[in-house]
Amino acid sequence: MICFADGAALLAVARSRTPSCILLDVHIPGKSGLDILRELHGEDYPAPIFMISGQGDIPMAVNAIKNGALDFIEKPFRGSEIVARLNEAIGAFARRQKESASPKISSLHFPGREPLTRREREVLEQFTAGASNKEAGRTLGISPRTIEDHRANIMKKLGARNAADLIRIVMTASRAN
Repeated sequence: MICFADGAALLAVARSRTPSCILLDVHIPGKSGLDILRELHGEDYPAPIFMISGQGDIPMAVNAIKNGALDFIEKPFRGSEIVARLNEAIGAFARRQKESASPKISSLHFPGREPLTRREREVLEQFTAGASNKEAGRTLGISPRTIEDHRANIMKKLGARNAADLIRIVMTASRAN
């Protein structure tokens, strides 16, 4: 864990290396945490960012989520809860980092199967990278329920009986292409 005195110090380090996760307070010296979040989001910063505030409100939380925060957490919070949420995010981030080793779904062909839509391919890419429905929804800007619907359509189109079968189909297609 590394702590920073202000947003400028955080930005300097964050731009030189990618931490596994960022816990960012809205009220920090210099630029606000929301301004820092906007900058990182504008740069497609890959690490999950949690916003925290003791004086947050619903519009502030919505603003943070729209600008790339994985979650908005109000103070006071229990240490065990924040640690669990950070660990979950770090695990998801690690899985996404492995995504570069996984096949690019957009280039795969599934002969004899109904073609996937662009959105279904995006959802499948998220799924094969290990993202949960909630994470995939946030990444793609759609609800987790819509992700579930797309996943059901993908499985039907590719003839997958379950998640493991779907991964097998994708891996087989990646070796064939």
